[in-house]
Amino acid sequence: MAKFDANSTLKRLQNRYRLVIMNDDTYEEVVTFKLSRLSVYVFLSTVFVLLTGLTVALIVFTPLKLYIPGYGDVNNTKELRELKMRTDSLEQEMRYRDQYFQSLKSVLQGNTSVKTDTTSLTIPKPEKIND
Repeated sequence: MAKFDANSTLKRLQNRYRLVIMNDDTYEEVVTFKLSRLSVYVFLSTVFVLLTGLTVALIVFTPLKLYIPGYGDVNNTKELRELKMRTDSLEQEMRYRDQYFQSLKSVLQGNTSVKTDTTSLTIPKPEKIND
């Protein structure tokens, strides 16, 4: 099994390389870079962090956040909740009104029996409370 050597790994990261960009027609050096593996890793990591930060800032500070599911405006969420409660209460009132109209219709058509004598009513007996 190969033994891990920290010194050789660190030296490999610090070895310097030359990146030369040349003109293909004249073989003239256009740009020369002296790089090491460590500097390339640092550069790529920095670019990644900057791009991630810019993306997050773009989403948080612009209206793009409204297109993300679950990331709505607080005022819109509150208004939606109030409208839902109002709709539920209106539906309940409509059911009560329909029930009232059905009862009124059946009374006007004579389909119900009306108790006119109060002696036939059964009054519940109060429960005794034992202390």
